[in-house]
Parts: sequence; structure tokens; C-alpha cells
Amino acid sequence: MKPSVPAGVTAVRPVATDEALINPDMGFVYYHYSNRLWAYGIHTANGDTLDWFPGCSTIYYRLLWNDLEPEEGEYRWDLIDSTAQNWIAKGKKIAIRVICCNQTETATPQYVRDAGATGEWFQYIDRVSHKPLPPRWCPNYTDPVFLEKLEEFLRAMARRYDGNPAVAFIDVGSYGIYGEGHHGATHLQNLREENEAEFNRQARVHLDLYRKCFPNTYLVVSDDIGGGGWLKGPDGRRIPDHPLFEHARAIGIGLRDDSILCSPPPNEWLSDGYARIFAPKFPVVVETGHIPFIIDKGYEWSPAVALRCVEAYRASYLSIHDFPKEHLRDFRETVDAVNRVLGYRFELREAVFPDAVVIGEEFSIESTWVNVGVAPRTKGNFLAWSLMNDDGTVAWTVTDDEFDFRALEPKIGGVEKPRTVKSVCRFGFTKAIPQPDQCVGWARAAGREFPDVVTMLKPGRYRLAVSVGKADGTPEIALPLGGQVGTTRRYILGKITVRSHGTR
Repeated sequence: MKPSVPAGVTAVRPVATDEALINPDMGFVYYHYSNRLWAYGIHTANGDTLDWFPGCSTIYYRLLWNDLEPEEGEYRWDLIDSTAQNWIAKGKKIAIRVICCNQTETATPQYVRDAGATGEWFQYIDRVSHKPLPPRWCPNYTDPVFLEKLEEFLRAMARRYDGNPAVAFIDVGSYGIYGEGHHGATHLQNLREENEAEFNRQARVHLDLYRKCFPNTYLVVSDDIGGGGWLKGPDGRRIPDHPLFEHARAIGIGLRDDSILCSPPPNEWLSDGYARIFAPKFPVVVETGHIPFIIDKGYEWSPAVALRCVEAYRASYLSIHDFPKEHLRDFRETVDAVNRVLGYRFELREAVFPDAVVIGEEFSIESTWVNVGVAPRTKGNFLAWSLMNDDGTVAWTVTDDEFDFRALEPKIGGVEKPRTVKSVCRFGFTKAIPQPDQCVGWARAAGREFPDVVTMLKPGRYRLAVSVGKADGTPEIALPLGGQVGTTRRYILGKITVRSHGTR
């Protein structure tokens, strides 16, 4: 039973909404290109930013190097920017992977081979027809010519996208088929089995190259670079960590799983243990296999399976690896269930504040918060309290920069970990104007009115709003809370009377 609230104090206990939220560093990821230009955006109109798909925050471009630079120094960034502009205009994000080896088409440009880069040809057995596809070329991943040309391309890409606030993440995509750090039909698999130290050395070359070229961008790498959860130690158990993952974390690179649900239970996913090591500091990306493939195999993608997966991974991002309209039609219940827990989700359980305050005098607001998502917020966000005018403008804002929302632990196994925060606030500012003052003198001589004391906030009745965002009070995080003022991400909790000194 809640304790009684003393006179002159208001206690608000909001009921959380079930709405899907679009927030930084989390959400559903729509695969506009998936190693090919015709999947899965072929039926999506250019101006369609999937606002109708709940929780879709990011459009993903997985492209061949050959598509983006068919001739040396001639770039086709328009393959990204043409659709990206509409998403960016809506405040949504983009993500990119550029691959150097693929089975459908040769991914490394011809000019790289013409310059002398070495590699090998391989044939891939098509999973539908079970017939061999035409031979494709795979580079030797540490060939000096290949690395020189790759670095030139990545530097050109970085000039456009490194540090770009519209970019959610970029994959390390240059090692292995699809950029996944494996390839059973080439030397790469033999290298891992016969000389794991050399395999790891070569992989580190690519991790370091991406970090050098993209120092200001969140990078992620496929779990398959560390064996995809299949590698076992001498005791026959899966290894608890991997040297490549340790190196990735050391240089600020996060983890993605490529892909879950490509094998039957109990192996529908294997890298959740690794993901949990990354998740406290790096938003984890989870990709399902191609959903049409999953449907064809009869694998289950139900709310129960999806919720078990995203919690196991502490996932911040989840793929729409499918035609989005059909995906939402066939898996709406799963999408809605995931949206209630994916990433972080901050619920305000209670706020206690005074009915009236005096301009410039200190008081406190006490609030209780819970992160009901499966992942922590890996970047700092702060609590702000604002007085709002009736027209929706801000009259005054104070930020509690003592409490960082990174401290809110996620809800795992049904266990919530609420935190109560006491924010020390002062609304308005009072100061006597020193006399004489030239500006005051000139103004009064010209017939302007000037008070002897400046308060910088008019007494009156204001709406009290809460928000979570930047240290300067700018709201950044959408909350599952009613009473939002327009689209400001400020939420009205009640009213406060602001009084001048000497009044009651």
C-alpha cells in the first residue's frame, strides 16, 4: 500500500502505454538491400519510410563493393542516399555493410583483380535448385593490393558517413562471405581449422582497418568471426569468449548475430552468451535468417521464441529480413511483443512534486523509474523537468545531471530493478539589479520600464513536464507515457504554481 501524500504535494502514478517507440540506438532494422539490390526493398516505394511498421527505426543497406565502386574512384553513393534522405528527414537512421565476397555475384570490383590482387574462384550450391551457381571470386583477405584498394574505398566511404549523426551503425563487412567472417568453400575454412592464430590475425587486420577509417562511428562485427557459437574448447564446451571479440570490445566494436533461426532447435541461435558480454556497453544487433527461408523450413518465429531470443541476447536491434508488408501481416503479434521489450524502455512509475514553489528557491521532485526493456541504455541520458506554457512553449527547464539513465538495469527473467531519483530543482532566477546601471538608466530615460529586481520567470500556474534526453535539457528519448506535448518528447504530469517572494 502506498504511503499517504502530505498536504501541498502531488503524487502521480502514470499507467505505461503499449506503444512502439522510436528511440536512439535501438529498434527494428529494415533490410532494404540484403547482399543483392532486389531484396527486400524491391516493392517498397522510395518515399516509404515504414512509419506504418511499429518500432522500425533504421533502414539497412547490405551492398556489394562492386555495386558502390564499379570503376576505381567512381562511386554510386546514390544507391544509399536516394532512399536514406527520406528516412533521415523523419529522424530515423541508416546502417551499412559493404561486402567483398558473395555467391550471387562477384562482390570485389574487377579493377582490384586487374591491379594484381590475388584470390580464388569458388562455386556455391543453390539452396533452392540444389545446382551449382556460376563461379565467383573470393579475395585473399590480407593480400596487400586488395587491402590497399579496400582502404581507399573505405576512406572514401568514411568521408561521407563517418561521424554522420544519421548513421546508426556500420558493419565490418570485408572478411568472409557476406562479410560474416567464414566461408566453407574457400581457404578461409581450412585456415580456421588448421591455423586459427593466422585466421585471427587476418581478421584483426580488418577490424583495425575499419576502426582506423571510421573512428567516429559505431561499428559492429558478425558473431561468425568468432565461430558463431560453434567453436568448442578442449573440454568440449563452447568457449566463453573469443580473442577476436576481446579485441573488438577493446577498440570499441560491438556485436551482431548473422543469423538466428537458420538451424533447427536447439541450435536456432548460439551466440547469446557472447552478446551478453557486449551488451552492457555496445547495442547488440540480432538478425534472423531470411524469413522466407525460415518459413520454408518450418522454423517457429512466434512471440514466445522472439521474446526468448531478444532477452537472451539483450538485443537492441532486430531485423526485418523480409518483405516488410508481408512480414507485418504474418508476424504482427510477434512484432508487437518484441516492441514492448526490445532495447531499453523507461517507464515512470511515480512522480512526487510540490503544488507550489517560490521563484529561485530550491525544492525537490522525487521520481521512480524502471527499464522494462531487455537492454541497457549504453549512452548517457538525463532527467529534465520543465514548466510549460499553455501554448506548448517552455517557460523554464532544469536538468538533473546527477542521475544517468545508463544506471537503469534491464528487466531480465521478469525481475524489475526500479530506481528512485530525487531531483533538486529551482525554477526561475531572482537578482537585484545593481545601481546605478547604464543600460537601466538609458532605458528609463527613454521611457522604458525597468524593475529593480529581475525574476526571469513570471509568477503563475504552469504545467509540469518530464523528459529524458541530453544534459542541456533537450528531450531525446520517447517514453511509454501519455500527455506528450505535440511531438516534443516532453510529457505533462500535472500543474505547479510558481510564486514570487513574500507570497503564499
